[in-house]
Amino acid sequence: MADYDLIIIGSGPAGMTAAVYGARANLSVLMLDRLAPGGKIINTSEIQNYTGMGTVEGTDLAIRMFQHTQELNVEFDYRTVLKIQDMGKEKLVICQEEDKTYTAHAVILSTGTSPRMLGAEGEERYVGNGISWCAICDGAGCRDKDVVVIGGGNSAVEEAVYLAGFAKSVTVVVRSRLSADPIACDKLLSQKNVKLYAGHDVLEFCGEKKLEGVRLRSKETKEDFRVNCEQVFEYIGQIPATDCFRELGVLDEKGYVEINERMETAVSGIFGAGDCITKNLRQVITACADGAIAAQSAAHYIQNLK
Repeated sequence: MADYDLIIIGSGPAGMTAAVYGARANLSVLMLDRLAPGGKIINTSEIQNYTGMGTVEGTDLAIRMFQHTQELNVEFDYRTVLKIQDMGKEKLVICQEEDKTYTAHAVILSTGTSPRMLGAEGEERYVGNGISWCAICDGAGCRDKDVVVIGGGNSAVEEAVYLAGFAKSVTVVVRSRLSADPIACDKLLSQKNVKLYAGHDVLEFCGEKKLEGVRLRSKETKEDFRVNCEQVFEYIGQIPATDCFRELGVLDEKGYVEINERMETAVSGIFGAGDCITKNLRQVITACADGAIAAQSAAHYIQNLK
């Protein structure tokens, strides 16, 4: 007999919503994550497009979501999942810590993504010491300093606005143009201490013992120049955190979990949800929708199985 009806791997918005829907379907649910519940929203200063919430801090939303799962008695454990084995009617989840294993009738993969790096010269030298992917985590040390934000999507623009509230200057660098929501872009460009370099490539991160600047090149003029700064925040895309699922045969060529409209993968009893699946829009609200659909599909699957 399986330890649980449903195991959810990942505790971001998709995973926590799946947990709520799974519990409400009277399933025994275990949620696993190697980090604190909340996923990337823990590191988001403000979320402004989650329906009904207006403007809310990412940490506050994460706490409310997790509290909801706990009100429904969803079990949570800090575990690093190494592998999942399909054993037919049961799935075996193998974890790193203490070689712990769990079995379940169904599993939802909702591990999200990790930040993509530029690969520019000098980048690896300053990772964690001048280059960051989280303004909420590392922005406090940037008060009255010059910072650079790389990227033009919603995350980059929203975090640049946040940094502009206390940094001396914020320089936003984007390879082509800003692609964030128009309202967010307008708010960014209205900040007096923000400068935008659109159509520029990052060539090098400069400095002796610490980060001192970023060398850029204009795509139009081919001119190279340096922007002095003490901190860089990169928001140039994500990589699916799905290596532990590779042996299942459910990933596409980019590493995303391939699903259908019911969030089912090619393996019976394995479902996907959130940013790690193949989809067009990766937002908190769409992750929650994925989680709800995946849990409902899993519940039907388990019902038929039993």
